[in-house]
Amino acid sequence: MKYFHSVQARPYRKGLPQTSPGLYKWYLSAPGHPGIAKIVEHLPDGLRFGRTLGLANWKWPGILVALLMSGVLMVVIYRLHLSTAGRSRTRNIFLYWLTLLLPLLAVVIPILFAIFAERFLTVRGNALYVIGFAATVVVTMASIVVVFAVTNRVAETIISSPRVNRRGINAQLIRIASKLISVVLASAAFMVGGQYLGIPIATLLASAGIGGIALALGAQDTLKTLFGTIMLMADKPFRVGERIIFKGYDGVVEDIGLRSTRIRLLTSHQVTVPNDQLAGSDIENVGRRERIRRLIDFQIPNNTPSDSLESAVDLIRELLDEHEGMHEDFPPRVFFVDFMPDSFTIRVMYWYHPPNYWDFLAFSEKLNFAIFRAFEERGIKFSLPQRVTHTSLDSEQAPIDVRMIESKTSPNV
Repeated sequence: MKYFHSVQARPYRKGLPQTSPGLYKWYLSAPGHPGIAKIVEHLPDGLRFGRTLGLANWKWPGILVALLMSGVLMVVIYRLHLSTAGRSRTRNIFLYWLTLLLPLLAVVIPILFAIFAERFLTVRGNALYVIGFAATVVVTMASIVVVFAVTNRVAETIISSPRVNRRGINAQLIRIASKLISVVLASAAFMVGGQYLGIPIATLLASAGIGGIALALGAQDTLKTLFGTIMLMADKPFRVGERIIFKGYDGVVEDIGLRSTRIRLLTSHQVTVPNDQLAGSDIENVGRRERIRRLIDFQIPNNTPSDSLESAVDLIRELLDEHEGMHEDFPPRVFFVDFMPDSFTIRVMYWYHPPNYWDFLAFSEKLNFAIFRAFEERGIKFSLPQRVTHTSLDSEQAPIDVRMIESKTSPNV
């Protein structure tokens, strides 16, 4: 190039052998494909032979068009991948693997763009270096997407096994492990791509170390939550679909994510709780109870004869004998347990198995009516709280002093 510019002003020789005037300009401006050459032949000389930044003017529109087509194609591919992968992930694992072809195709596009620019558009010099550099960067990023896509599919393949509950903690733990492996493999792909770009491996490692420290300092809460998630999934205090009680929240676990857990309360409201809070708190798992216990204290008036009181105990024991939902290891317990100032206390305790809450309520209602009717038939009354109402003052009573100590109105009606 420098030699050509130094002799460009000199005339061509007129003797033999013959010369080829304009050959060098033609070489610099000629495309590498006959079809493109036919288009270039019809362009003005300013576009054909004029040069900008070391390239023929017609090549810049060609590069721009090829770049736009490549970019649009990659966007379409990734959008199609997101839509098809999301639909097939839980429906058909084979189709889910087939969608991996889309991100693999996206890796090929920048390579094809660089080849097209070099061989078909005959881009040379600094422009070709820039295109090659940019293509390598895009290929590296697209390869990282492929790494995440592959690990996700491996995880979903394992989760699709009948032995793994798709909504359980084991499935979430597999997904977390796959993401951690993806990060390691993506870092390796980034370093390989950096070497192709000419960046020394030591520089990449140092950059990764500094970036890791900065990330750790800037994302302490996120890392804390992530470790809480790992602890939560290692201990497995609950699974998706189980009812838990946590810090006054009572509801069913809907989802266990990397950062938080969503709970659908019995009021139908949804609560999102960070996993580190769940991992460090007491959790009552109602969904894993083996049976439902009911404790009742019947208050019988203290003027009830002993035989009637004993009859009441026997009556309740008879109604609970081999009752619905009884487990042989947990028979019902009925005892006369206490003397109160104004009543006798009969304590009833029974367990319902299996722990179906609505069946338990239906049986409890049936039992309540049966006890109520049986007490009525035998003239046994329930003790009511005693109240003394003064309607007038006598000579021995002091005047009644009524004062308003405090009045509160609840803001929530």
